[in-house]
Amino acid sequence: MNAAEPVLHLIPLPALTDNYIWLLHDDAGNAIVVDPGDAAVVAQALTARQLTLRAILLTHHHPDHIGGVAALRAEHAVPVYAPVDERIVEATEQVRDGDWVELALPRVRFEVLGIPGHTLSHVAYVGAGLLLCGDTLFSLGCGRLFEGTPAQMLASLDRLSMLPGETLVCGGHEYTEANGRFARTIEPANAKLQQRLLEVAELRARLQPTLPVALASELATNPFLRVDADAVAEWCRRQGSGNDRVARFAVVREAKDGFRG
Repeated sequence: MNAAEPVLHLIPLPALTDNYIWLLHDDAGNAIVVDPGDAAVVAQALTARQLTLRAILLTHHHPDHIGGVAALRAEHAVPVYAPVDERIVEATEQVRDGDWVELALPRVRFEVLGIPGHTLSHVAYVGAGLLLCGDTLFSLGCGRLFEGTPAQMLASLDRLSMLPGETLVCGGHEYTEANGRFARTIEPANAKLQQRLLEVAELRARLQPTLPVALASELATNPFLRVDADAVAEWCRRQGSGNDRVARFAVVREAKDGFRG
């Protein structure tokens, strides 16, 4: 972001059990929210910060990400940008892979990336140095495959991995501690992972969010972004899936699904 561009403030709003609603606002009080699963949390934040809601962005159709949209729109006549999905009935602007969302207030421009896997219609919004990725990419983890295939999810994660390393990953849940316990079983000797786990423990001890996090950190620590790393590939070989990278991703995802550590 250069000096001519407005400063955008990014705030993760904890909601429901472990969700984050992402609030972005400029210095003039113009705000957007991403995946508002709880309208009351957003309303409280807007009031406390004296902000005016200008737009809502949605990444996918799950209720914990869209549950507050109707109530917010009853109070704020704002556009709702969402992927093409009949299950998102509150959408006013449907977006697809390759589209751009351009807002005047706050002044920001997001590229829409189609990233199927968690759901088939899942999208991410990339702009202002941010990756607003819903339930596709978490810190040290990725979303479950509720609708997509391992090949689809891996392709989506590969695409996100190509973004600049300084991009801030804004996932939809505070799952980092649990994800980290699993990641350590895959790469116990990964020094950068150990460092990240210490950082996460300190943040959570202070009740602070572990997000956003730089994509470069995730590329060094997140097993789902590291299926080509030697240590992860060796772990996969021990599980019987060594040569094909989609098979490696699938075995890591299956292991995480059953992980109770």
